Amino acid sequence: MNDEKLTAMLELIIPQIIQLIMDNRRLSNKEAAGLLYNSELYEMLEKEESKLWHFSAPTLYGLLDEEITTGKITYPEEV
Repeated sequence: MNDEKLTAMLELIIPQIIQLIMDNRRLSNKEAAGLLYNSELYEMLEKEESKLWHFSAPTLYGLLDEEITTGKITYPEEV
């Protein structure tokens, strides 16, 4: 996948994850975006080779929730 396609995928999935953060953690859009953009999950999501971009927004939110709660992420075996 080239950078343009990855960027397009992220532009679709990121707002969905931010909405899930807002709904589940009762945060503002700005707070939710900051939480996501400053996470290890987002760092890995930006790397095409991680293949995280192919997971659904709820699955990615679950990984982020785990990171927030425990300080680490248990990546699915496909990654």
